[in-house]
Amino acid sequence: MKVTNQKLGQLRTAFVATSVAALSVASSSAQQAKPAETAAKAEPAKAAPAAQPAAQPSATEQWIQKSKNPVSWMKWGGDLRLRNEYLNNATTLNGDALRHEQDYFRIRPRVWTTIKPLENVDINARLGIESREWMKPSYHRAPITGWEWTAGVFDNLNIKMTNLFNQTVGLTIGRQDIMLGEPGMPWFICDGTPLDGSWTLFFDAARLTVGLKDYNTTIDAIYIDQGANYDRWLPTIRHIDRQFTEQNERGAVLYVSNTSIKNTTVDGYFIHKHDDRAFFEPTATYTGYDSDLYALGSRVSGVAYDHWKYYVEGAYQFGERSRNAAEPMLDIDAYGFVSQLAYVFKDRLKNQLRVQYEFNSGDDPGTAGENEQFDPLWGRYPRWSELYIYSFLPEGGRPSQISNVQRVGPGWSISPCSKADFSVNYYWLFSNENNMTTAQFSPTGNVRGQLLQTWLKYRFNPRVSGHFWAEFLWPGSYYTHKDAMTFLRAEVMLTY
Repeated sequence: MKVTNQKLGQLRTAFVATSVAALSVASSSAQQAKPAETAAKAEPAKAAPAAQPAAQPSATEQWIQKSKNPVSWMKWGGDLRLRNEYLNNATTLNGDALRHEQDYFRIRPRVWTTIKPLENVDINARLGIESREWMKPSYHRAPITGWEWTAGVFDNLNIKMTNLFNQTVGLTIGRQDIMLGEPGMPWFICDGTPLDGSWTLFFDAARLTVGLKDYNTTIDAIYIDQGANYDRWLPTIRHIDRQFTEQNERGAVLYVSNTSIKNTTVDGYFIHKHDDRAFFEPTATYTGYDSDLYALGSRVSGVAYDHWKYYVEGAYQFGERSRNAAEPMLDIDAYGFVSQLAYVFKDRLKNQLRVQYEFNSGDDPGTAGENEQFDPLWGRYPRWSELYIYSFLPEGGRPSQISNVQRVGPGWSISPCSKADFSVNYYWLFSNENNMTTAQFSPTGNVRGQLLQTWLKYRFNPRVSGHFWAEFLWPGSYYTHKDAMTFLRAEVMLTY
């Protein structure tokens, strides 16, 4: 399977043209609505029309819904994600370096099912595979061109019990997705498999959820046992020598959320993460960290004065960590802070303006025996950038290891029509410490650069959606080379 650059360009052009056309139609509709509203005000009051019956789903949609739930105790479904991604300078930080460009298609089909053997018991399974077509060589140790097969993986396989003990307790055991924290931007608990590039997000875990209704409180107690290699816990369809993460990881999470204060949520948590270096057969080496990390944190979010939304979250980390076999265990003394303040217009176009600020500590080279480097724990995913996560590879060999960073900047989002969402963000990025010694980094600078991010999402119908995503970063004094970094992505998602 081979895709030419000409075809790739045609795909991108068609996607952008569709997006622009959608925005134009939405804008035209909005302008036409104003005269109609004015005319309505000038006319005499009329009796309210009779309520119209709710629109019935099409015959095709009814058939799909029936086929997905063939019997009362079982339902199933699937999706197909098609992506084209282009990166430039994101991993090399140098436009003249070998393999500074990556250009590839990602194809990820998944199928899932839920079986209900008892009233309050669900058995959930989901199987997925993602393969790629590389138009430009990959950035792997052994560069890949052309078609790359991967393994089929059960990224969900669990038993879930609900409404236990007077409807206050739930228990999920097995491979599952877990996200705790700010919706859409969890800080520490989101992705247990950061090395597969958002193909999967799962945790091998047991999660106990207790709801204390009289106290407006929810308590989550979670045990995690995450294997580095693909087949540690479950077999794969087709063997492949890859890793979900660099080390074997075990941990415990206690997360408490309270909503007793009106329009306010207050969370508190304690996290323990234990890392053991993993042996990787293809290279006959050990990969990852040895560490015992602890994090104490709190998050407050809510709505103030009707239009203002906010969240603030801070955490302190301690413990010990060794980043390679030659480094002794160093004491950890790190901290971080993340926040957002947004003004929600509550208008027809859902306008929102916001500003975000984040601080993650970096390792001070002047403190012997200590390491102040902040660790995102199980939060290594594109939380605020699809591009910049790759730029951390030269800093420590770990994508999405977002630390030693200050980030501040405004953003704006709008829904130009009922099917479209548009967003733009602009961030100034800084390093808190200058502790890099390789030629890619300046010995004195602390300005990482300026990041522009924009995306358009469009829902063609309930079964088909897509988006176009673009990011550009202009490096600052922290880097030796000043070549701009680029990320472009076009996606179509089909859901059954």
